[in-house]
Amino acid sequence: MTDQEQLAFNHARREFLQHSAGGLGTIALASLLNPSSTFAAERANAPGLKGFPNQTATAKRIIYLFQSGAPSQLDLFDEKPQLKSLGNTDLPDSIRMGQRLTGMTATQERFPIAPSIYKFAKHGECGANISELLPHTASVVDDLCFIRTLHTTAINHDPAVTFFQSGFQLAGRPSIGAWLAYGLGSDNDDLPAFVAMISGSGGQPLYDRLWGSGFLPSKYQGVKFRSVGDPVLFLSNPEGITSDIRRQQLDDIAALNQLKFESAGDPEINTRIAQYEMAFRMQTSVPELTDLSQEPASTFELYGEDARKPGTYAYNCLLARRMAERGVRFMQLFHRDWDHHLQLPKGIETQTKITDRASAALIRDLKQRGLLDDTLVVWGGEFGRTVYCQGRLTAKDYGRDHHPRCFTLWLAGGGIKGGTTYGTTDDFSYNIVDKPVHVHDLHATLLHCLGIDHTKLIYRFQGRDYRLTDVHGNVVRDVLRA
Repeated sequence: MTDQEQLAFNHARREFLQHSAGGLGTIALASLLNPSSTFAAERANAPGLKGFPNQTATAKRIIYLFQSGAPSQLDLFDEKPQLKSLGNTDLPDSIRMGQRLTGMTATQERFPIAPSIYKFAKHGECGANISELLPHTASVVDDLCFIRTLHTTAINHDPAVTFFQSGFQLAGRPSIGAWLAYGLGSDNDDLPAFVAMISGSGGQPLYDRLWGSGFLPSKYQGVKFRSVGDPVLFLSNPEGITSDIRRQQLDDIAALNQLKFESAGDPEINTRIAQYEMAFRMQTSVPELTDLSQEPASTFELYGEDARKPGTYAYNCLLARRMAERGVRFMQLFHRDWDHHLQLPKGIETQTKITDRASAALIRDLKQRGLLDDTLVVWGGEFGRTVYCQGRLTAKDYGRDHHPRCFTLWLAGGGIKGGTTYGTTDDFSYNIVDKPVHVHDLHATLLHCLGIDHTKLIYRFQGRDYRLTDVHGNVVRDVLRA
């Protein structure tokens, strides 16, 4: 093709895009007005990577109740009654074995044992042993699988939280929700595949990168729902801007972006076009999602009155159930302020009162709606807490430092074997005796439930193949239903 012919071709192409009222924008608009159009059908039938899921799935979605700050397993799930007689004695060197300590307790002269002041009792047909702090969770234990032997690599909050979300301690890798959006896509064209919500005040900071896409295309990053104003920024049109005007603006922007894509070839430009279209559809879908006026009184009897208040943990749990009904793939709920270095009883009693009822309500609600079978629920923090006290120790007050060597997390639904407890820790809940589960193993198991062989979900970046589990991870098959 000569230079003159190329110029003529480019001019004709621009004319076509301009007179078609926005190129891809018009195609997307057609899909909104006519869901049976070819474009809409292609979106619905090819939501993720070709060939995924690549094995039988037992779950379609994940609701991850991340308790940021690290709840104490010793006071909630892993009772050690023999510690009562050892209170205020030093933790034996044979137990600690010179293991790494944080800067908060490394200079302590003593490491006095702090037995839990809370009573434990067996619940359900499975006989799971649960603290008095969690009466609502205790009522659903036959649906839960407790993993007592989770362990992690990081000993401080930010790298530990980052590790749980991305499989790597340093920032820059895709989050687990982004990996799932990349591999499986969404079951709803009008809502994001991946949503993040935050509750709780104080505690460790939570950064947007925790639900980011890392080196994956940015269309896979999570969308953060806010608790004040519009759930998503700029959801409402400015005063004087109608939906028709907004639609015309998006069509014009799409035409310009399409021209830029054809000259530059940057795939992020197509992502931008798609995200504009998603934002337009969310102007209708998100207000409907967050409108709780049609929820019956029984819903709030189950979750508690806090479920009516945006930004609370209970509200986010209820919203997660509504998202699950609408096909959102990954719902990440972050709840802060579990970091109880000092005055642990005061802090943990506050947090369990906030979270216990709603966590159990979510399990009951999903189950009664037939959603628990294909929804995988995860509850846990970034590491556990030490058996020895940080700070002042009294008969009724103590603190606990970070402990990555063993802690408890629970799973429910989505192919998980309910009414089970997996793994054993030593008499001090300090070391693992049997059946260790690393974070990479947890990730491999979650992906397995969603029909993904974790070794096959790969993205090539800068000449290397990456995956969520890096070069590690084994599926914990003993916690899966046969």
